Amino acid sequence: MSTDPNIPALELKNLRFSWPGAGKLSLDIAHLCLMPAQHLFIRGASGSGKTTLLNLLSGIQTLAEGEIHIAGELLQPQAASRRDAMRAEKIGVVFQQLNLIPYLSVFDNVRLAGAFSRKPAPDKSRIEYLLTALGLSPQLWHGSANELSVGQQQRVAIARALAGQPTLLIADEPTSALDADNRDSFMRLLISEATAANATVIFVSHDPQLASYFSWELDMAHLELGVQAREAKGSELSMVSGKEGDFAC
Repeated sequence: MSTDPNIPALELKNLRFSWPGAGKLSLDIAHLCLMPAQHLFIRGASGSGKTTLLNLLSGIQTLAEGEIHIAGELLQPQAASRRDAMRAEKIGVVFQQLNLIPYLSVFDNVRLAGAFSRKPAPDKSRIEYLLTALGLSPQLWHGSANELSVGQQQRVAIARALAGQPTLLIADEPTSALDADNRDSFMRLLISEATAANATVIFVSHDPQLASYFSWELDMAHLELGVQAREAKGSELSMVSGKEGDFAC
């Protein structure tokens, strides 16, 4: 199931969301559009709505007003069962709560990426490639996930999200438990793999240094401005993508 390069990977229309009893809107986005392989860095203070937005984009949180489309297909509003099916087929997710199955092996946790999708399951060679690229030695692959450090578990969750070659990859603070070397290796792998698969990355982090890997950003404090082009500063962006700019819808 390949991504059509001419159809937006993600499009939001008149999205409005508030928590019950909040008395004001938590999110108000008239329009937001990302094309395939257009990678977005989301910045904002704690409580600004970053995680709420990611939960809506992944279909975990129900949207009451507006529309969310993934690769031209309506994700929200839809029944929970349809959102679950689309998430399995089109979205890879790495959240702060990693949701690994503790008694399964590292390898089987990654293989779960295809368990609920109509797409072919990731083959053995792709899983091995991702685990190796993320610095997990073969000696760990057949041990249970609960025997790993937090940083190692985080890399397993990253491999699982990439394994199914999703249309949209959503990452919420995925590098928080990694040291600087592993963090930078992960960022290069994430962007290069997503670009090669024509997938779109939506990335939230409190680490401002990671913004340099992205051509586009969304500031939660100024949602009315929408997606803004970043000026490439430093070598990270050009080293990963081979260019200093991307394209907009």
